[in-house]
Amino acid sequence: MHPKGKTALITGGAHRVGKAITLGLARARANVVVNYHTSAAAAEATAAEAHALGVQALAVQADVADRRQVEAMVEGALEQFGSVDILVNSASHFEKTPFPTQDVSAWRRVIDILIHGSFYCANALAPFMLERGQGTIVNIVDLSAWQPWPNFAAHSVGKAGLLALTRQLAFELAPTVRVNAVAPGPVLPPPGSSQDQIARLAQNTLLNRWGVPEDVAQAVIYLVEADYVTGEVIVVDGGERIGPRKPAQPS
Repeated sequence: MHPKGKTALITGGAHRVGKAITLGLARARANVVVNYHTSAAAAEATAAEAHALGVQALAVQADVADRRQVEAMVEGALEQFGSVDILVNSASHFEKTPFPTQDVSAWRRVIDILIHGSFYCANALAPFMLERGQGTIVNIVDLSAWQPWPNFAAHSVGKAGLLALTRQLAFELAPTVRVNAVAPGPVLPPPGSSQDQIARLAQNTLLNRWGVPEDVAQAVIYLVEADYVTGEVIVVDGGERIGPRKPAQPS
């Protein structure tokens, strides 16, 4: 599916990697629906940037962990654009969830957004995609889907669950709707990262450098366009996943 003239809904599309995906699809001539939860100013600014690229853009508030809010968002997007052909589940909540714990509220927040939110969005849009005879869904996971991170149990489990959901939806919606995932590596430092941490992460990759959010957007666009790819995941990490096995660099 070529993005030109299509409509894409990007959850968490207002900032960071989500913003890069939104603007990448806008540059590919897709109209964009920028979902946000609390980042209203950022969403409006991102929508304005997309509009300046010559496409229609709409910022829509919805907590994707709330099924009713998701359904209202989808209804509004369909009313505005007539269809939503592309769904990118990029929304996430990055919060420490040490284990064991007496407080499971953070666990629920993270899991609700990553798994339930992605399911709700796909579930709301799938009937319309099936009726129209086309559609594509791209889920944003990361390396924690394979490699657990200390003190981030919910994030790791949530991303692994989202990868499993990717394959399940690809199976359920074939052959009409294709469903894939992108797993970014170090493309944007987490808030509060020190220069030492940033440098160390770069050295963990085979390319000895960080990527940029636009690398993720490029992979998303590839999966939107790749009509014979479904149920797959593209890792965009500069080789970080196998980086620990690389030979030591001479000092």
